[in-house]
Amino acid sequence: MAAVAKSGTPSLSSVVPPQNCVIGSGLKAGAAIAAGDLVYIAAAGTVLLSNGTSADAAAKCDGIAVKAAPSGEAVDVYRGVEMRYGAGLTPGARLFVSAATPGGLSDVATTGGTAPVGFVVDATRIFIHGSSY
Repeated sequence: MAAVAKSGTPSLSSVVPPQNCVIGSGLKAGAAIAAGDLVYIAAAGTVLLSNGTSADAAAKCDGIAVKAAPSGEAVDVYRGVEMRYGAGLTPGARLFVSAATPGGLSDVATTGGTAPVGFVVDATRIFIHGSSY
């Protein structure tokens, strides 16, 4: 398994994402979340880090955090967007929820992250579409 490393602080690459790319409003982080972390919305309505360790709710990806948010604060979650994310990425590579790093990406399927949640656009950008339901 190969983790896909962040390079610097990930940022939104899509110029003006359409409103349908925004997931919820007024959602609160249930844990500290960094820009570029994959997240899911828990049953309590809080946003938590996706984790591909097990095939459970945490293995889903509802979107990607576009800015950092401390626990208890509002978090911006998008899907269907491009993010400036890394360096030296392989265009076309499929991306999965990581089992090694909560909120992270892997370029191979994991126990819980069996379906791709995005792909690499070019050497620095990724596109996140989220889990299919």
